[in-house]
Amino acid sequence: MSWLLRLYVYLRLEGWRVSLFRHTCGWTQYLLSFPGCPCLHRSLAIGTKSGYKLFSLSSVEQLDPVHGSNDIPDVCIVERLFSSSLVVVVSHTKPRQMNVYHFKKGTEICSYSYSSNVLSIRLNRQRLLVCLEESIYIHNIKDMKLLKTILDIPPNPTGLCALSINHSNSYVAYPGSRTTGEIVLYDGHALKTVCTIAAHEGALAAIAFNASGSRLASASEKGTVIRVFSVPDGQKLYEFRRGMKRYVTISSLAFSMDSQLLCASSNTETVHIFKLEHLANSQPEEPSTWTSYVGKMLMAATNYLPTQVSDMMNQDRAFATGRLGFSGHRNICTLSTIQKLPRLLVASSSGHLYIYNLDPQDGGDCVLIKTHSLLGSGTADENKENDLRASLPQSYAATVARPSPSAASTVPGYSEDGGALRGEVIPEHEFATGPVCLDDENEFPPVLESRRFLWRF
Repeated sequence: MSWLLRLYVYLRLEGWRVSLFRHTCGWTQYLLSFPGCPCLHRSLAIGTKSGYKLFSLSSVEQLDPVHGSNDIPDVCIVERLFSSSLVVVVSHTKPRQMNVYHFKKGTEICSYSYSSNVLSIRLNRQRLLVCLEESIYIHNIKDMKLLKTILDIPPNPTGLCALSINHSNSYVAYPGSRTTGEIVLYDGHALKTVCTIAAHEGALAAIAFNASGSRLASASEKGTVIRVFSVPDGQKLYEFRRGMKRYVTISSLAFSMDSQLLCASSNTETVHIFKLEHLANSQPEEPSTWTSYVGKMLMAATNYLPTQVSDMMNQDRAFATGRLGFSGHRNICTLSTIQKLPRLLVASSSGHLYIYNLDPQDGGDCVLIKTHSLLGSGTADENKENDLRASLPQSYAATVARPSPSAASTVPGYSEDGGALRGEVIPEHEFATGPVCLDDENEFPPVLESRRFLWRF
């Protein structure tokens, strides 16, 4: 749709990342990703054909501009390493090349070239994951040494994959089939396959880990059922039904930081929030009444019904919903705590950020309390010229860094053994130990109340 904003948005809110409307280099599909760092920082980055902008979201009312650049446009992928100054960039002009920049110094640390277009990149403190259509490269993020190449994966044209942000496990999830909803769970530390999960009958549309890497959510291209599995054993824990009337395109899945809630957005006007608790464990035993007796009989009867009907009766419905004033636009959601209250946030390709209040006890309809424009200053015509482009990918990005030829080392091809690059290695202080994200308060941009500006939302 030519009228859609070609917007690349990253929101870091409560440590969750989501890439919004990211064009795959050389492809028309959008890529979505959710991992992030468990930091209590909030930030937003948007990219357009002319550059990028950074914002901080310290309160519901305030969306503060932090930084912007028009130096390096046409970026289709940008990932920032937690709150450090390191960003990984792929440009539309060189879709097979990945560049690692230092945000504050404005220098390029290294660059790698691959055999085909880079479709997505995932980061945590230990690993950097590069996903191509039929292979995945796993790097040690400290020195960028190539640790493993997963070859001959089923065609994955959207670059769908997930990496646990918990660096103690670094689990990787990616589709095991192009036609069915099979998920391959891979150990990014031990560099071996853990298990294969038969998640859905249809092909996968979205996958996401929770903050600890102990749960994995998935949705198929039908978009009617969302399932949550335990990690690493792959057992199904929860099954939620988004709806029955129509198939939809699920664009994002995101857990709350405590893993008690899971939100899902699609191309419809409704964002669904599910509560991850077993009703049998949370409700007291009903007294022996006629009503309870009938209820037990109905539940027992499901054992004699066809599997599909029985599963449908046992699926939980949405705990809460957020209503958008539109449908058909691409959008992405996340759950966050802002000013000590739980919020639902939705970013849309219309160029707006919507903030809703969420009742964590009773659920129900979330109340829209604030709408922020992501287009920046300028007239409507200027914004349209700057943001509505159908052919080129957009993003917050490499714009962050001005490459320094003398400081970069480019590897023209990719070999199985990889190896540390010449030139600068990633500074040790960028990998400070600790239970939360990297401490980079002296680097730009500031972290605490301002932003973590990564990819999250």
